[in-house]
Amino acid sequence: MPLPLNSVELFTGAGGLALGLEKVGCHHLAMVEFNPQACDTIRYNVRNGQSLAKNWTLYQSDVRAIKYDEIVRSVELVAGGPPCQPFSLGGKARGRMDSRDMFPEAVRAVRELQPRYFVFENVKGLLRESFASYFNYIVLQLSYPTVTRQEKEDWTDHLSRLEKIHTSGHLPEFYYRVVYRLLDAADFGVPQHRHRVFIVGFRSDLGTEWNFPSPTHNLDKLLWDQWVSGEYWDLHRVAKAKRPEIPLYHKRRVDYLRGSFSLLEPEGHRYLTVRDALEGLPDPREPNTIPNHEFRDGARPYSGHTGSSLDEPSKALKAGAHGVPGGENMIAFPDGSFRYYTAREAARIQTFPDDYVFHSAWTEAMRQIGNAVPMKLAEIVGQSIVNQAV
Repeated sequence: MPLPLNSVELFTGAGGLALGLEKVGCHHLAMVEFNPQACDTIRYNVRNGQSLAKNWTLYQSDVRAIKYDEIVRSVELVAGGPPCQPFSLGGKARGRMDSRDMFPEAVRAVRELQPRYFVFENVKGLLRESFASYFNYIVLQLSYPTVTRQEKEDWTDHLSRLEKIHTSGHLPEFYYRVVYRLLDAADFGVPQHRHRVFIVGFRSDLGTEWNFPSPTHNLDKLLWDQWVSGEYWDLHRVAKAKRPEIPLYHKRRVDYLRGSFSLLEPEGHRYLTVRDALEGLPDPREPNTIPNHEFRDGARPYSGHTGSSLDEPSKALKAGAHGVPGGENMIAFPDGSFRYYTAREAARIQTFPDDYVFHSAWTEAMRQIGNAVPMKLAEIVGQSIVNQAV
């Protein structure tokens, strides 16, 4: 059986990555987060004995001030999501010029703790063409964390030195085999199209053979269940008279699936939808005692912000610098109406457990949720890593 992995998590945020890793057997000896509101959420769940979070040890600190030899002895795993704003498609995208770029701290943690494995995630903007050289620099630093940047050495000169080491065949005694991939959370059973870059490293002395998990869910199976077999609507008890029309952008694919040349039901599982995620939750406009399930009025569609269809995976939840955007964080119902997700509904979209409470008002809770890694995706990637711990 895979062994539990002692771990350190940096840039914990509200805890999505941590929850997924905890569920598959990682034991967080230390979690580091700077934002006080996110720390309040973690402490609230620790105090209330949430099953996955109850034993967490949180350090509310700037990660640059952390001295690892003072808080942990040895760990098998380092994980975290370095702040994504420097690379986000919705931000200023200043990359390495942004003071919030914390990848150097991720490298430092790997260098000082020398874990067996590490996993870091970030936004897909990290793979922009304009960031290509810097992303290569990040990967090579994580591959050879002991080859440090010298005083007054420009990062491009350091990159050149790392490239020479990488191609020379004369590798340091201590290094990591690093792979990365852009994953869509919807492909793994998360009711949301959310593209995140995962960077995974295995210490070279382990001799590990590893690859990213294969997708398990797909659009064709959803379209089949909705528009060929009808099982989706039957499951959700939607009468035929109330079922929406086939969206025009899916009609050609549905015609193909219905055609005589397509006789077999698509393999795999169907994408999960917003309707799936919200199953069992009452209308928030009615009185309820569910944590974080308060109605917020004022949702309006506008150009480029048309909400998430109830019967498709949600658009990626976002956390804007000046409040929550008006489109990605609202539901578009088949009857043409709109409303904002409640924080609990957004947490469902991000696959947080219902008993994991966000100890904040709606706007701040949505910021924390929108910045999080979907717990289910973290669980799947984490399980594939834990399986190597024999």
